[in-house]
Amino acid sequence: MIEIMDTTLRDGEQTSGVSFAVQEKLGIARLLLEDLGVDRIEVASARVSDGELTAVKRITEWAKKNGHINKIEVLGFVDGNASLDWITDAGCKVVNLLCKGSENHCTHQLRKTLPQHLVDIKSVVAGAKNRGMNVNVYLEDWSNGMRDSQDYVFAMMDELQHQPIDRYMLPDTLGILNPEETKVFCTTMVNRYPDLHLDFHAHNDYDLAVANVFEAVKSGVKGVHVTVNGLGERAGNAPVTSVVALIHDQLKLKTNVNEEKLYSVSKVVESYSGVRIPNNKPVIGDNVFTQVAGVHADGDKKKNLYFNDLLPERFGRCREYALGKNSGKANILKNLEALGIEMDDESVKKITEHIIELGDKKEVVTQEELPYIVSDILKNGIENQDIQMLNYSLTLADGMRPTANVKVSIKGEVYHQSADGEGQYHAFSKAMYKIYKNLNKPTPELLDYVVVIPPGGQTNAYVQTIITWKFAGKVFKTRGLDIDQTAAAIKATMKMLNMIENNN
Repeated sequence: MIEIMDTTLRDGEQTSGVSFAVQEKLGIARLLLEDLGVDRIEVASARVSDGELTAVKRITEWAKKNGHINKIEVLGFVDGNASLDWITDAGCKVVNLLCKGSENHCTHQLRKTLPQHLVDIKSVVAGAKNRGMNVNVYLEDWSNGMRDSQDYVFAMMDELQHQPIDRYMLPDTLGILNPEETKVFCTTMVNRYPDLHLDFHAHNDYDLAVANVFEAVKSGVKGVHVTVNGLGERAGNAPVTSVVALIHDQLKLKTNVNEEKLYSVSKVVESYSGVRIPNNKPVIGDNVFTQVAGVHADGDKKKNLYFNDLLPERFGRCREYALGKNSGKANILKNLEALGIEMDDESVKKITEHIIELGDKKEVVTQEELPYIVSDILKNGIENQDIQMLNYSLTLADGMRPTANVKVSIKGEVYHQSADGEGQYHAFSKAMYKIYKNLNKPTPELLDYVVVIPPGGQTNAYVQTIITWKFAGKVFKTRGLDIDQTAAAIKATMKMLNMIENNN
């Protein structure tokens, strides 16, 4: 069993521009320990701010009530009683003591010898034990220490191994290691100190954090440190999603992490942090379980030829087949099958040709839109467009609120409304809302609004507006393509309105 320590709320919050509110930190702590099932969480650095103290107090109060208090850890410093006083006030029972794991740091930052530093460390450890705390030790800059001053590292560990310390944590503080070095250094530590609990803490400066974790675990370390979405200083830390997947699949070892919650927890942290998850991020990216090439869909249909062990269902997700210029007949058939639509070969051919044509214009077709493409091709879409935009006008003037005038047909009846708003699309939405309110028709909730602008700076380029909606308990996306982003958003909205109209 490999122990997972998550440091999203400490190291992850050191991501540039990220600062979690008190309620957000408490919410993330709950998700990590109760939903995701990590073994420990590091929630703060001592003496950072009054706001940080308040947040840690809220977390420890909750943790005490729910049996998690020994899983809550705070980074402390070799500063006499200062950090210990702060951590005690916060109600935390575990201190992760930051010591100097390289001679260079000890000599030039502390301006002390190793014996002097060890005296200070032992004093803080004793003070923590007197307060009833458990102690873990970070060997800061350990990776450089192993490169440049192994005698220093061993001399420190030879002394500290006899102290009442639970875990000795080996950080690649500056993200300098490669897998070969990680293997050698971790193996050296495990062999020299076989009875100690060693953790490995990776940073991703060379994009090797996950690979280094792989070698560290193979070498025999008992715990690894991660963050949600790989948040962390500079290039970030090892992401919990990739680390858990490789431990389970590549190393055939166990953790206490609940895989099915990885995606949902990652999305919550994405929202709170403001740092977007890349579409191609392993396990949790929007596109990682989407087959694009038609030959892949064909292989999946025949014998799951393009599946690997990372099945989306493990992570609470599902496989999708992209509809665009690379689509083949197999992609179309997979999506039609998922929608329960049966069609003859000639109709599938026409739909495939139209989707490829849309793909050349940068349009990305969703599975939800596929029925409307079917209608457009086979029936010209006239009969099924119950809601049609007849006319709209938008105004934008300096010093005045944007306004919208909307004229729309709903099942043959014409309605007109106008409204002002914070922006042109907001004004349009308000006008449409007035129409729907007067008709007592339900309206969806807008969850996300993304504008995709092609690179190159061409003012006549198409932009794609992607809107995420929630209606009747379901979340779905619609897209609109136009030179003007507001016009694209209106197209996406009209697609959405027809979708929910036809499903009611």
